[in-house]
Amino acid sequence: MKLLPNCISSSRIIFSLMLIYTNPLSFAFYLIYVICGFSDIIDGFIARKTDTTSSLGAKLDSIADMIMVGILLFLIYPIVNITSKIVIWIILIAIIRLTSIFIAMKKYKTFASIHTYGNKIAGIVLFLFPILLPYINTTVLMYIICVVASISAIEELIIQLTIRTKGTP
Repeated sequence: MKLLPNCISSSRIIFSLMLIYTNPLSFAFYLIYVICGFSDIIDGFIARKTDTTSSLGAKLDSIADMIMVGILLFLIYPIVNITSKIVIWIILIAIIRLTSIFIAMKKYKTFASIHTYGNKIAGIVLFLFPILLPYINTTVLMYIICVVASISAIEELIIQLTIRTKGTP
């Protein structure tokens, strides 16, 4: 039971990689995609309920999230008409996130990604994107995602810049 949350996070990496072999927005894509989303919810829940949370588990969860987002960008980018403004915005969000990770690495000598409510909301909005894509204008969805992701990335960067020691503001 102690390793179950980490196994679930690891499975998200495997399922995310499986997405590469599906047609975007197909039944197989959505099935695997929902499994990935469910695993993202359940791994942390199980870890907290069984008191098996760990820094390795938090890192594994963040890495699995990043891999999933990267693969989704790779798969969905070619089928949506993203403006150059949105592409630049996404790159800026990535730079902010990488800067935050770099600052944490320098401060704590380890990978650290904070699980803030802003990051959770950004994750939910990002997760809903492929599901809502057939029903809502792509540009509107992209602006919503970029606004929410920008706020959460800036929030995390501010926390990493202002926190003195790991876990202490």
